[in-house]
Amino acid sequence: MDFMLWGVLPYLVLLTLVGGLIWRYRYDQFGWTTRSSQLYESRLLRIASPLFHFGLLFVVGGHVLGLLVPKSWTDLVISQHAYHLIALSAGTAAGVAALAGIVLLIYRRRTIERVFQATTRNDKLVYVVLTAAICLGLLATLTGGRYPNGAEHNYRETVSIWFRSLIVLRPDIDAMAASTWQFKIHVLTGFALFTLVPFGRLVHAFSAPLHYFFRPYTVYRSRDAVPPAPSRGRVRGWDPMGTRDRDRGQR
Repeated sequence: MDFMLWGVLPYLVLLTLVGGLIWRYRYDQFGWTTRSSQLYESRLLRIASPLFHFGLLFVVGGHVLGLLVPKSWTDLVISQHAYHLIALSAGTAAGVAALAGIVLLIYRRRTIERVFQATTRNDKLVYVVLTAAICLGLLATLTGGRYPNGAEHNYRETVSIWFRSLIVLRPDIDAMAASTWQFKIHVLTGFALFTLVPFGRLVHAFSAPLHYFFRPYTVYRSRDAVPPAPSRGRVRGWDPMGTRDRDRGQR
């Protein structure tokens, strides 16, 4: 079972993620969208969306630091105790912010009738899995530091080593198997979330507008700065002959 969960399943999830994104881009580019509901309601969205997105951004940053940077590197500049306190406080704050944001988003989607009518079954599933992943991440952060027998557990010596071993295609199954149940469930929920990404609204995470940094500047000029067009005078046409001025416009 450990071999299937920690040695095979990660690559199946990665294959589904990459293959799903390629399929979605080729055959459903018009559906590659956030399905924004701001048109229906914006008051709650102005609070919930930044709270969720910025909280999630810091959560992702904490995952990158904790999983990719070896413990031996950070030990050179900071003690393990200090690192643990910083990670615990910052990770908890970011997780609580992301959780509060998604709770407000779910409340908004459920209580605003027009927003709820625009919610698909896929949206509901994504909300459930995403909320579960955040909650289980907080649970792992707050309670996953010890084994049931009271022994201390450091995820940087288990989960992090396993994650980096996946990158070099030599999964350290024993390292992940030695982790606590809180981290194992959190990782499995993360697998479910990444599997859903190509087939729902979360696909917009891969649509960062990086081309904005390379596009030319847009030049704006006020109307007063534009010189008036030169007068062309009277347009040549039929010249009135033998008529008075007041009759010229009628002939």
